[in-house]
Amino acid sequence: MLIRKLFTFEASHIVRHCSSERCRTSMHGHSFKAELLLESSALDRGQMVYDFGLLKGPLRELYDSFDHAFLFWREEPAEFRRAVQSLSRRWVSLPVSPTAEQLSRIFFLLADAVLRNTRKANGEKGVRVHSVILHETATGYAQCLRRDAFSRAMGTIRLKDIIFSDDVKRDWSERSLWEKLLSGRPFVHPVPTGAP
Repeated sequence: MLIRKLFTFEASHIVRHCSSERCRTSMHGHSFKAELLLESSALDRGQMVYDFGLLKGPLRELYDSFDHAFLFWREEPAEFRRAVQSLSRRWVSLPVSPTAEQLSRIFFLLADAVLRNTRKANGEKGVRVHSVILHETATGYAQCLRRDAFSRAMGTIRLKDIIFSDDVKRDWSERSLWEKLLSGRPFVHPVPTGAP
C-alpha cells in the first residue's frame, strides 16, 4: 500500500548548463511541492502504513530547511558562492545542481535516512520510501524512485556533502539534528497511549 504526504516550500536557484538561457543565467524562484510516497505491505497497530503525524518531526524540519532558501551547486564559482553566503541568510549548498531531478533525489535520500534512523513504537513494519515527486512548477515535476536515488549514473549524493546555513540550522528544534542524522543516532517515536 502507498500513502502520500505533501510538503511545500519556496526556494530559488540557478541551473547551470541547462538548455534554457533564462534558467542557466539568472537566479529565479519556484513554489515547490514535494510529494513523499511511503510504502508497506503491512499496517501498524493503528491500522496505518505510517501515522502522518510522525512526519511532523525531523523529516518536516529537514524539508522545511529548503524554504525561503537559495539552493546552489557547490561547483559554482567561488565568487558566486561567497556572495550567496554573505548576502543571503538562508542557503543550502548541494553536491549536485539544484534541478527538480536532483532535488527529488535529495528529498528521497533525506526521507530514507530519517526512516532508517527512526525507532518505531507502534508496530510499523517494512515502511520505506517508494518515491518522491518534486513539482517545480504547476506543469512540471520529477519523480525519484529508489533506483534513481542511489544511481551513480545520475551522480553520487552523500548527505554529508549537503551544507545548511547557520540561519537554517537555527530553525531546527534540535540544533544537532543534521549531525544526529549523519551519525545514525536514532530518532525515537513516542509510544502510543495504551499500546501493548
